[in-house]
Amino acid sequence: MVDYVIETNNLSKKYSKNLVVNSVNLHVEKGKIYGLLGKNGAGKTTTMCMLLNLTYPSSGDILLFGKNPKRYPKEIYSKIGSIIETPGFYENLTAYENLKIIAKLRGNHNPNNIKRVLDMVNLDGETSKKFKDFSLGMKQRLGIAAAIMHSPELLILDEPINGLDPFGIKEIRDLLKRLSHEFGITILISSHILSEIENIADVIGFMDNGVLIEEITKDELYDKLNKYVEFKVSDVNLAIKILSDLGLKENIDFTFTDNGKICLYSNLNLRDKFNELFVNSGIAVNKVNLCEENLEDFFTRIVGNT
Repeated sequence: MVDYVIETNNLSKKYSKNLVVNSVNLHVEKGKIYGLLGKNGAGKTTTMCMLLNLTYPSSGDILLFGKNPKRYPKEIYSKIGSIIETPGFYENLTAYENLKIIAKLRGNHNPNNIKRVLDMVNLDGETSKKFKDFSLGMKQRLGIAAAIMHSPELLILDEPINGLDPFGIKEIRDLLKRLSHEFGITILISSHILSEIENIADVIGFMDNGVLIEEITKDELYDKLNKYVEFKVSDVNLAIKILSDLGLKENIDFTFTDNGKICLYSNLNLRDKFNELFVNSGIAVNKVNLCEENLEDFFTRIVGNT
C-alpha cells in the first residue's frame, strides 16, 4: 500500500465566479520529491495555500499524513515546513541571528539546532555577513533553513528557484535532493521552469488552468515521450509533397518548418526509405536524426490536448 503524505480529493477553490483550482486529486508519496509543474496562474500557489491552511477550499478534502488537518491541526502542521512567498528576514542581522529570533518566537530556541540547519544549507561559514549582503541564492537557502529548523517531515516550497542564476539554481537543487535522500524529507515543490522540475522531481504533476492534468513518475514520463525523426533538407516543399503523396497510402504524421526541417512522428522504421526517396528526387539531405521529446515538448502536447 502506498503511503501518501499528501492526498486531496476533488480539491477546488473559487474566488467569486473564478474557479482557480478545479477538482484536484493530488498524491504525494512519502520520501519523494513531487514537482508541481505549470505556467504562472495555473493554480499551483493556491493549491499549496489550501494545503497549508492559508486559504480555505471551496470544496473537496485534504489528507495530510493520512489525517484530516482540520481535526488534528497542531499535530499535522508541526510536521510541515514551507516557503510560499519570499522569506522575510532582518537586513542588518546575520543568518544565525535571524534564525535565533525565529527560534525564540517559535519557543524552541536551541543554538545547536541553528548551527545544524545552517550546516545543512551550507551557510555555516557565513558568520559575519549581513542578510542584506546575501545573494538571492543564499537568501533562499536561509529561507529553507528557517523552514526545516523544527525537523519537519514535509517541506512545501512555492517557486524556490524563481529569479535565481544558474549557480543559485544548482545550489537549491542539490540542497533539496540532499534533504530528500539523506534526511528522508518529503518535498512538494512548484515551478514553471520545466527543466529544473525534470532534474529534481521523482514524480511530476502537470497543472494548467486550475486542473491537475496528469501525475507521472520520471520513469513513466520517459516511456511516454514521443520519438521522432528529424530531416534537414534542401527543398522542404518537394519533401512535403513526397510525404503527402505517400500519405495517401500510409498514415504518415509529420510537421515542417520554413528553414528546411521536417519532423516525422510515424513510420520511424521507414526513415531510410524516406531518405532514399528524398535523395533520388534531387533533394540534399543534410541531417537525419532520431530524436525524443523533452519535458517541454510533452507538457506542450498534453496541455494542448486539454
